[in-house]
Amino acid sequence: MTPQPKTDSPKTASKSAKRLYQPIGITSSIIGGLIAGQVFKQGWKHAAPQGNQKAPKALDTGISFKEVLVAALIQGAVFALVKALLHRGGARLFEKVTGEWPGN
Repeated sequence: MTPQPKTDSPKTASKSAKRLYQPIGITSSIIGGLIAGQVFKQGWKHAAPQGNQKAPKALDTGISFKEVLVAALIQGAVFALVKALLHRGGARLFEKVTGEWPGN
């Protein structure tokens, strides 16, 4: 029999915990979007091909389709990573303070 990987124990949230956490989650999403945008812009400046300082947008002319797709892929990954870090960290902090898990 293969041992199961250790995961966080399943936690349930009360309706009041979900409602109390909702403004915290919205605020962390906004802050996370701002942080992720800055992280992506700074990373693109240092890693961009041909010394492009700005990440290409889908409608930019003179930019290859491949470069636009790579930029979009990287930007999406950065946003997802920052969002997961902030939401998970916020939920754990909320649980420490209130004793209840805000998700599920």
